[in-house]
Amino acid sequence: MCIRDRAAKKTIKIKQIGSPIRRPESQRKILIGLGLNKMHKVVERQDTPEVRGAIAKVPHLVTVVD
Repeated sequence: MCIRDRAAKKTIKIKQIGSPIRRPESQRKILIGLGLNKMHKVVERQDTPEVRGAIAKVPHLVTVVD
């Protein structure tokens, strides 16, 4: 198993902690892109730079769960 395969299997759990109501459309689309649409929903995504970047754009709406 190469290093790339191991990195592809890493996942991250993301929990929505804020409401998208009265937020800009771009922030709502980021939440939808992450698979979040309801408060306190937890999703598991691959730990990639793209997902980390999306989380960084809405840190007030999501949190990373261990």
